[in-house]
Amino acid sequence: AGDKKIWLMMAIRNAKIALTQKNNEQASQIKRIIAFRDLLNLPEQTNRIECFDISHTMGERTVGSCVVFDKTIMQNKEYRRYNIKNIEPGDDYAAMRQVLERRYKKIISEDLVRPDIILIDGGKGQLSAASNIMSELGISDIMLVGVSKGRLRKSGTETLFTSNGDILENIDQNNLGFHLIQQIRDESHRFAITGHRARRDKARITSSIEEIE
Repeated sequence: AGDKKIWLMMAIRNAKIALTQKNNEQASQIKRIIAFRDLLNLPEQTNRIECFDISHTMGERTVGSCVVFDKTIMQNKEYRRYNIKNIEPGDDYAAMRQVLERRYKKIISEDLVRPDIILIDGGKGQLSAASNIMSELGISDIMLVGVSKGRLRKSGTETLFTSNGDILENIDQNNLGFHLIQQIRDESHRFAITGHRARRDKARITSSIEEIE
């Protein structure tokens, strides 16, 4: 009986620790999203963020990714990958247009939940390509933000370009909203790369097998 009581007390203590940790993490993310809204002058109801990235090796087996942040956490089950077809190898603008067209045509046709804001991994060019395809789809009420690493290509020195025409440079690296952008952008990048590598490696293995007599 004594051992059971000890195990029960340990279980309760561990549960309390886990709950405290979860609550602290959620509180931290809430602070981040509030700072994110302030950074980009967004309305208070801005919660759902979708982020897109393109990955390939010298134009080979291009994959686009979409990751979703909502309700203060990354929504892994809503992540999507898109195998890009019928574009000039290495044309990231065409790849981004194709990903967004496929994503939001489906959202429109099936009346699915829309994001409050869209992050695009890239600078002015990618933002322009994204804005054009969204206009063609008749979606004009969602702000797009291009996240460019700039000349230094170094995390922490990003420049933000918005579809409203704003440019945010030299952002305070301690800004919690900036941290949220980096977190979501990095997750989109990771998801795109892993998808691309899997597609590329599968194609190379298949090609090698087919060459065997």
